[in-house]
Amino acid sequence: MRLTNVLFKKVKSKRIMVVLESVVSGHQYNAFRDRLADKLEIIRFDPYIQQDSLYRERKKIRSA
Repeated sequence: MRLTNVLFKKVKSKRIMVVLESVVSGHQYNAFRDRLADKLEIIRFDPYIQQDSLYRERKKIRSA
């Protein structure tokens, strides 16, 4: 392997930014998680319905 191949190797981030979406109302917010972790599911306050609701990971936005 040449030295140029070693220097230009792209490094992956350990964390990624994902979109979490409310199951009830569709409200969204961004969160970070580890790249190798399972998809996020969190119970959090939803401002649209003024109650706690389940948020599920919808898609990956970018590396962080």
